[in-house]
Amino acid sequence: MERSVIGAIGVGLALLLIFLRVPIGVAMGLVGLGGIAALSSWNAAFGIAKTIPYELIGDWNLSAVPMFLLMGYVASATGLTHGLFASARIFLGHVPGSLASATVLASAFFASASGSSVATAAAFSRISVPEMLKAKYDPALATGCVASAGTLGSLIPPSILMIIFGIMADVSISRLFMAGVVPGILSALVFIGCITIGCMLTPRLAPPVHALYSRAQKRAAAQDVWPLPLLIVGVLGGIFCGAFTATEAGAIGAASACAIAGLRRSLNKDSLRKALVDTAEGTSAIFIIVVGAAIFSRYMSYSQLPTAMSQWLLGSLDSPLTMVLAIAVIYLILGCVLESVSIMLLTMPLLLPLLTQMNVDLVWFGILVIKLLEIGLCTPPVGMNVYVVKSALGERVPLGTIFRGVAWFIAADLSTLGLLIAFPQISLWLPDLLSR
Repeated sequence: MERSVIGAIGVGLALLLIFLRVPIGVAMGLVGLGGIAALSSWNAAFGIAKTIPYELIGDWNLSAVPMFLLMGYVASATGLTHGLFASARIFLGHVPGSLASATVLASAFFASASGSSVATAAAFSRISVPEMLKAKYDPALATGCVASAGTLGSLIPPSILMIIFGIMADVSISRLFMAGVVPGILSALVFIGCITIGCMLTPRLAPPVHALYSRAQKRAAAQDVWPLPLLIVGVLGGIFCGAFTATEAGAIGAASACAIAGLRRSLNKDSLRKALVDTAEGTSAIFIIVVGAAIFSRYMSYSQLPTAMSQWLLGSLDSPLTMVLAIAVIYLILGCVLESVSIMLLTMPLLLPLLTQMNVDLVWFGILVIKLLEIGLCTPPVGMNVYVVKSALGERVPLGTIFRGVAWFIAADLSTLGLLIAFPQISLWLPDLLSR
């Protein structure tokens, strides 16, 4: 049997195990070890099983993962994120659909701190959806904007998915972080524009809120929300100015979050313990996935399947743009049935050799991948963020209503994706500017 055929069988088996709800890290690791044994020997498979975890987890770049997770969990556990929605509501009160727009803006800031789309959706399901339903907002708009705005956590740095992609593709994580800033802001603005125009055309979606806020209330809201923007600007500003690397930024961000929480007297033994436990659990889960993906990637390399695919696709596609569009369609289809980490870790070992051969800028492509994975977080039937919102709300809003609500935002995301593909400089302008 040809090596590439054995590789294709492995891909199919890994997909089957993931569909059967076997944890992705376990599924990819087991298939990878079995495939290496079939292509070489069990001694080779056991050797790789011993060396890859040590080499990978010992990689200095991966230390950014627990540090950024700790920064986000400390910010959440100590209340640094509490004033976001209230402040955004006060300052956007005059905009049609202001509560939904405030949710998008607050989610963007929260996502910058947490780096997690699921955590963002879970938080604002409890914070903003009840407020919107109380104000007689259309339930589809109220829940759809929360599920969709939560996806900003993948694109706005610091992002755990960006770190994993950077390590897999061997590209600068700092450049990826820089490249995500403008597309992340653009995505949030497109969401707000979609809400505003929709509510202007169909006023019943969001009855106007006539509350008036005094200058003192606005000043108090600004004072309540300052810690999180300060933390984010400090971390990203240090990376962009070259004061420290993206890896060092994780530790600086975690220490800064603890310091700010200490100054506000919200850091205590219980909140610190909760942040540390959540960080340890999240880091363990991510590292298991990354190790399994690395073993699977080594199996793909042995099978020569990526090389065979590259040769076939190079003969079928006449330009890098055509190839990127084809990959985007594949990602959108996979996003309907697989969660985002599974898609990236399964496809990157196959696609990276092809992208390198066609001289595709991997920083630009990384942003496209993250954007496509964002869309997959809302597309049925998997749509993880949709189920997070549903779980938080219980029976208050039907699942079908939430999926109907996210449809508007998926259309907005596809428009943003088209701009990112048509104009690569949207992603590359900032990293190119700061690297001069």
